[in-house]
Amino acid sequence: MRGSDMRTGELFSYVDLEERVPRNHPLRLIRRVINEVLTTLDREFAGLYAAEGRPSIAPERLLRALLLQAFYTIRSERQLMEQLHYNLLYRWFVGLGVDDPVWVPTVFTKNRDRLLDAEVARKFLAELLGHKEVCALLSDEHFSVDGTQVAAWASIKNFVAKDGSGEPPSPGRNGERDFHGEQRSNETHVCTTDPEAKLSKKGKGKEARLAYTGNVMTENRNGFVVEAELRQVSGMVERETAKDMIVRYSPGAKRITVGADKAFDTGGFVADMRDFNVTPHVAQNATNRLSAIDRRTTRHCGYKLSQQKRKRVEEPFGWGKTIGGLARPMLRGVKKLDFKFTLTMAAYDLIKLPRLIGVTA
Repeated sequence: MRGSDMRTGELFSYVDLEERVPRNHPLRLIRRVINEVLTTLDREFAGLYAAEGRPSIAPERLLRALLLQAFYTIRSERQLMEQLHYNLLYRWFVGLGVDDPVWVPTVFTKNRDRLLDAEVARKFLAELLGHKEVCALLSDEHFSVDGTQVAAWASIKNFVAKDGSGEPPSPGRNGERDFHGEQRSNETHVCTTDPEAKLSKKGKGKEARLAYTGNVMTENRNGFVVEAELRQVSGMVERETAKDMIVRYSPGAKRITVGADKAFDTGGFVADMRDFNVTPHVAQNATNRLSAIDRRTTRHCGYKLSQQKRKRVEEPFGWGKTIGGLARPMLRGVKKLDFKFTLTMAAYDLIKLPRLIGVTA
């Protein structure tokens, strides 16, 4: 007998959201770990809010929603709110019931900004790495560092002379302007829509773009990101940020190794690493006959192994840009972008857990 295509409206639903999500869904394990990490941050959250007044968005739900945005490549917070309206899996993960109202996008954004000053993203990453199931997967001796260009949410047309001497664009919403023959640099020009963005090139022969530099430190056992930080572009930003991340994560009590590409092969960086009780497994710069890395380092088999493993430091950048929304995040300013970059790196660590914990269980 042919079934009917007629639909009758349902007044009630007796199926709980918990029952709608498959028992073997990878988000179940991820959500459990996130909830346990958020419990350790309860005191931090309590200090961010007043004791009286109208309740705001719970910071736990706020962070789960932002992590969900990275997991599923949701390009904006407005689209995230839209999908929370009808996606039951998303509602379950964030902690919303079927009948709970979804937040207004501007209210969600305002509440997100409350977490910036408290560096909640960095604290979340640190607590995640300290989780008993995650900690068992980390190497405590061998690490790698690197940086990547993160495009700014700004147009090169808005990169104008600081003294106002530049020719104005033609009238209209997207006016034309001829830049040929004009010399522009970060010293003489500034972006009007994102003043903290700087001109940067990926390499020789590449076009200059307004961007920031995102830096990570990964451990070499399973490739987890253990430190992340985004800063303004400068000639030495990757090396300086790498030093700060290494000191922050490993203050020198125990000797570690740190792998890096040939851009880190400078006398100052290598000397600083040795002062920090770090063995610098830096790739030798073949074009520089005066490499700071000599046979004292390269003769050991551990050096070759670090050079193989350090290439995995590129994987968080690839995932963050293709999946996590870092290809061109719709945020402006170092503080907001650093928050998103760090939280996206935490999301990268989280998506590795179902496979790794399942293998080791």
